Amino acid sequence: MKNDRIIIFDTTLRDGEQCPGASMNLREKLEVARQLARLNVDVIEAGFPVISDGDFEAVQTIAKEVKGPVICGLARCVPKDIDAAGKAVAPAGKRGRIHVFLATSKIHRDFKLGKAQHEIIRLAVDGVKRAKKFTDNVEFSPEDGSRTEPDFLVEVCKAVVAAGATTVNIPDTVGWAVPDQYGALIKHLYDSVPEFRSGKSIISVHCHNDLGLAVANSIAAIRNGARQIECTINGIGERAGNAAMEEIVMALKTRSDALGKYDCSIKTREIVKSSRLVARMSGLVVQRSKAIVGENAFAHSSGIHQDGILKKRETYEIMNPQDVGWGGTELPLTKHSGRAAVASRLKHLGFKMTDTDVAAIFARFKEIGDKKKFVYDDDLAALVEGHITEVPETWSLEYLNVTSGNATVPTATVRLRKVTAKKGETLQDAGIGDGPVDAALKAIDRLTKTRGKLMDYSLRAVSQGKDALGEVAVKVDFGDGEIVTGKGASTDVIEASARAYLNAVNRFLCDGGAKKTKQNQP
Repeated sequence: MKNDRIIIFDTTLRDGEQCPGASMNLREKLEVARQLARLNVDVIEAGFPVISDGDFEAVQTIAKEVKGPVICGLARCVPKDIDAAGKAVAPAGKRGRIHVFLATSKIHRDFKLGKAQHEIIRLAVDGVKRAKKFTDNVEFSPEDGSRTEPDFLVEVCKAVVAAGATTVNIPDTVGWAVPDQYGALIKHLYDSVPEFRSGKSIISVHCHNDLGLAVANSIAAIRNGARQIECTINGIGERAGNAAMEEIVMALKTRSDALGKYDCSIKTREIVKSSRLVARMSGLVVQRSKAIVGENAFAHSSGIHQDGILKKRETYEIMNPQDVGWGGTELPLTKHSGRAAVASRLKHLGFKMTDTDVAAIFARFKEIGDKKKFVYDDDLAALVEGHITEVPETWSLEYLNVTSGNATVPTATVRLRKVTAKKGETLQDAGIGDGPVDAALKAIDRLTKTRGKLMDYSLRAVSQGKDALGEVAVKVDFGDGEIVTGKGASTDVIEASARAYLNAVNRFLCDGGAKKTKQNQP
C-alpha cells in the first residue's frame, strides 16, 4: 500500500457532542473547532445541520470562520438532510464535505428500514448523487457496516464510489467488531473495490468503544487499507464513546516499529490543551488514568519507578510528556496584572476574544485575584469557559450566604436578579437542605420556579494551592427527560455550585424547556 498518509477526521462536535449531557452552545463549539484547527486535524465534522436550527448555525458558522481543515456536515440519505448540509458547509467552499449515511446491515434492513438490498443501494446512490450537486467531496457511510454481509458491503461500496463518493466509511456503529475480523473486513473491501486500490476513493473507519476495542479496531483497519480514521478528543461520544484521537495518533507515532510508518498531520503538542478544552466545554471530566491525557498518564508513585525515571526517563516512560503538551504552566498573573497582560495571556492560550469579552473576563479576573495569590493559566481558561458557556440570562446571582455545620440545619439565602424584568427585579429567598449545596440549589428552585433533579455533580480544583479555583459541572433533569449541563467556577465551592446550577437553569429557560430531538446516527 503506497499511500501511508492517515487522514484524521474529528467528530468531537458531532458524535462526541451526542453524549448525554455534553451539549455545547455555539461559542463553545466555535472555540473547540478553532482548537481542532490548531491541532491540525484534516476534517472537522461540525454537526448534523438538519437536526436543529442550532446545529445548522454551528456548522455554517464554523464553515465561515475556521480555516484550514475540511468542514463536514452529516446527513441521512434524505433530500432535506442533504440540502441542509449543503447549505451549511457552503461557506467553506472547496473545503466543504457532505457525509451521507444509510443503514446496510440485515438487522437494520429488516427491523429499522424494512427495505431490501436493491432498495438500499438505490437510496445510497441517490443520496451520493444529490450531495455531489453541492460539493465534489462526498463521504458515504453504510451504517452498522461491521455487521453487514461482506459481499453486500462490497456491492454498496462499488455503487457509491461509482456515484461519486470520494470516501467510504465503514462504521462499527455498535462497537461489535474485534480487531482480527474487522481488519479482515477492511482488507476484503480494499482488495475487492478497484477504486480503493487506485486511490480514487479511500476507506474510512468509525469505531465505537462498547467493548473497549475502538482504538485497536481503528489500528487494525489502518494496517489493512483504511486511510481515514474517525475519532474524537478524549474518546467522547455515544454510549461508551468513540475511538480516542490522541491514543490512535500516539500509538502510530510511538510504535511505528511494529505497526509500520504512517504519517498524519496532528501537532501533538496541542493534544493536552485540546483535551482540557473539550473536557471543559462538554462538562465531561477526563478520568485520571486515561491514556495520554489523564492526570496520572505520566505520574510515577512507586519508588522503583521514580528511581528509574531519574536515571533515564525511558525506563518507565515510552513517550515524552512534552511531546503531547504536558509541562509547566507559564508565570502566573496576580491581582496587580493589568488588562493588557490578561489580554496577551488569553491570546497566548489560543482564545480569540473581542474587547467586550476581554473586559468581562478581566472583571472576573479581578474578583478572583482578590481571593487568591496567583491566577494560573488553568484559572484563566476556566474564566474564559465560564464566559463563553453563558447563555442569555434570565436570572443572575446577586448574593449568596450559607449557614452550615455538624450541629445546625444547613441554610442558604440566595438573592437573584431577574434580568428579563424591565427594572432588573431582584428576589430573595432561603432554603434548607442536606448540606449547603443542596440548600442553595433548593433556594434557586424556589426563586426561579423550576424543579431540577441533580443527575450528576463533579468538582475539581482548576489549579494548585489551597486557594485553587473550584470548577463545578452539573447535569440536571428539569422533568422533560433532557439532561441540561451547567458549569461554574469560584474559589468558594458553594458559590461555584450555585453558579453552575443557575447556568443550567438559564440554559433550560433559554431553550424554552423544549426537548432537543436527536435522530439515529452512525
